[in-house]
Amino acid sequence: MLENALKPSKDFRRTAIKSIWAILLFIFTYIFLIVISVTLTLVCGYLGIKLMEFYTHFYTILLGLGMIGFGFLILFFLIKFMFKHKKTDRSHLVEVTRVEEPKLFSMIDEIISAVQTDFPKKVYLSAEVNASVFYDSNFWSMFLPIRKNLQIGMGLINTTTINELKAILAHEFGHFSQKSMKVGSYVYNANSIIHDILYDNESYNQVTGKIAESNSYLGIFVLASDKIIVLMQEILVKVYGVLNTNYSKLSHEMEYHADAVAGHVVGSKPLINSLLRMQLANQAFDTVLSYYNRKIEANIKTADVYPQQLMAMNFIAKANKLTYTHFFLKSI
Repeated sequence: MLENALKPSKDFRRTAIKSIWAILLFIFTYIFLIVISVTLTLVCGYLGIKLMEFYTHFYTILLGLGMIGFGFLILFFLIKFMFKHKKTDRSHLVEVTRVEEPKLFSMIDEIISAVQTDFPKKVYLSAEVNASVFYDSNFWSMFLPIRKNLQIGMGLINTTTINELKAILAHEFGHFSQKSMKVGSYVYNANSIIHDILYDNESYNQVTGKIAESNSYLGIFVLASDKIIVLMQEILVKVYGVLNTNYSKLSHEMEYHADAVAGHVVGSKPLINSLLRMQLANQAFDTVLSYYNRKIEANIKTADVYPQQLMAMNFIAKANKLTYTHFFLKSI
């Protein structure tokens, strides 16, 4: 039965193939735009140099430099993301080890054995009512093998039974077993590149603005490069739509598959109970945090928010006439 759960469905495979084709469309489109910009750079550079050699004058030198810069501006616009350093903020995460949490790691070992997948690179705890799998994703991760990390929220651990937590973790390790997770890394990086090209242009616009203001001749070439860049952006917007539409469908299939894995490993009832309770647990957690946010000026704080999360769950459950036993919603 487990082998059937681990085996992707036909819809899963079909949407994965479409997502891969969408990624290839982005890659080919981007390479095509790079080839055009490199060609423009070489042709304009050659013509600019020849113009300055043919007639050496102040204005021809300006025009020649403008032609050379015209191609370089477009090329640099397309590759500027490679020169940016993006630091991942993990200040909200706390890494835990087997020595610190032997029971948690023992549970993870058991699930990994059942799901037949790899152990996470690192295990993190957060304050959230959630659990997730994530990559250390960057541009080069598209070409290198990258291990997945596991993040578990304390707000989730606080509001689930052992079997329910095991079911949720089995769902996450269902994602570990999915080779299509790598597709997500490609989509993430493709989106980052497109976002940089479409929106993250403040410093680039400042530089080109100064060039245009310095001389009207150079300003003509800056304006011309802007027109071509806008055309390239329009092309990438269309590719962005295709890429994300297909990946959205794949994401749904990946969730269904992970649920099937969790159901076969632990059983459907713990998974259903935990998912039904998660919304209430999250609402209670947000209610407690909101209360203490309003008390910041009065310097009122708590040493441990999680017992109050359970109290808030109890209060919300009673207010909505939900059956509640020992701080947990009654099993279905």
